[in-house]
Order: sequence, then structure tokens, then C-alpha cells
Amino acid sequence: MRLQFAPARSTSDVVMVSRHVEAGVHRLPRALRHRIMVHASAATRSYCNQVGRYFVRRAGDIDLVPAGEEGGCEAETPFETMEIVLQPALMERVAAELGGRARASRLDTRHLLRDQQIEHLARALQSDLAANAPSGPLFTESIGAALAVRLLGLDGLDMVRVNRLSDAQLKRVLEHIETALHEPLSIDRLSRVAGASSSHLRTWFKAAMGVTLHRYVLRRRVERACVLLRRGELSTSEVAALTGFAHQSHLAHWMRREIGQTPRDLRRAQSPR
Repeated sequence: MRLQFAPARSTSDVVMVSRHVEAGVHRLPRALRHRIMVHASAATRSYCNQVGRYFVRRAGDIDLVPAGEEGGCEAETPFETMEIVLQPALMERVAAELGGRARASRLDTRHLLRDQQIEHLARALQSDLAANAPSGPLFTESIGAALAVRLLGLDGLDMVRVNRLSDAQLKRVLEHIETALHEPLSIDRLSRVAGASSSHLRTWFKAAMGVTLHRYVLRRRVERACVLLRRGELSTSEVAALTGFAHQSHLAHWMRREIGQTPRDLRRAQSPR
């Protein structure tokens, strides 16, 4: 067996690795963290020793190996997989913040799980990894928390609270974002500003603003960048750095997504005819 590792995308709670696994025996020894494997290649037939049967894994099939459990298979052909590793502390923190039935939840080993939300979150994390992680810690932490919520078996209704962000809390968060657009913004940092848990902040912010916290920050960065670009005093790379984007290509990507124009388009429109 030969494994090829892509660079890991990591925070203290979430690690993402893209793997190429050769045909043969693939063992997953016991580990201290939860592991989510999302199959990312054509149909692969393999034998699972844990259950004593053959499986055919297709793109999008998910295997879950909880902390302290072994996993693995004997694959008949090479395959690609996205492996996400979550700290149990993240699961416990999210469960405590959300309360209710999540507190008593325990993860079990699962094979061939189909869940579009988990697959979507894994691919979003993989795409950011492939782009050398330009979206920053807020994006990764949000993905990790969303995965934790999904694994705990909660749906959207379970997260809804009668509480909300007070006007003062929302004002503090919005003002902090405005003053720190050029800096890495994490959910933990903004939670401390708001005086709310990270899970509550994500839910209540979207309820108050109609958009996720991550998307709001991106939109404000794009809007700030447009102002600076129209002034024409700075290069595109300088504008990207001053508005919290990893590089000018990252800025161009999100400008195109948000306003349908790139920095070059905007500068051309400002040029005298």
C-alpha cells in the first residue's frame, strides 16, 4: 500500500488531508480524533474486516470512524479519499452550546453513509485547501462546526433558539468587522466580541443579517476593496492585502462572485475615455 498526502489544512480542531490510496490493505489504527472519509473517485470494491463483508464505495460515500475505534479495508483498486479529522473537544463544545439531545449523543462507526451536506462541506474545505487556504480561519472553523452539528444528528430546527443577538451585541460585531477587515477573522474572536458562543453567534447573526457571518465578512471586504480600487492610488495586490484577501487572485474571485466584475474591470470602467 502506498499513500500520497496532500498538504493538510489545519486548525486546532479540524484537519483536512486528500489521500491517494493504492490497492491493498489500508489500516486505520485507533486515534484520539474522529475521522470522516469521503470517497472521491470511481466505484471501488473493498473488503471490510470490521463487518466481514464487501462494500462498493462510490464518489460521495462516507465512512465515519469515531475516536478510539479502528478502521480500514482491503481495496481491490486504487482510490482517492478526502479525510477530515475532528477533535472530540469540538464535538463536545458544539453539543454543549446547542444543548438538548446532542448532549447525550455518541458517534458510532458508519459505512457507506450518504449525506449531501457532509459531502458539500468536505468539498468546500478541499477546494480551499487546493487554493492554498485563502479563506482564512473563519472559513475552516465554520466548516468544522457545521460538520460537528451534522454528525451530532441535529437539523436546522434543533439549532433555533428563542434568543437572539441584542442590538448592542450585533453593533459590536459589525463595528469590529469594519475595523479588522484587513486581519484574519475567526469565529472564536468574533464570539468573544459578541459575548456569545460560536454556535449561537453563527445562528443568530444569520437570523439578524440574512446572510452567514463568513459571507458578510467577504462582502464587506469586497465593498471596501471596490472603494480603494476606484480611488486608483494603490495596486491591486496592495488593495487585496488591505482588505484581508490572501492575494489579488483571491480578491478577483470574490469580486466576480459578488459584483460580477474583477479589479481590472473596475479600473477600466473608471478610466477616462
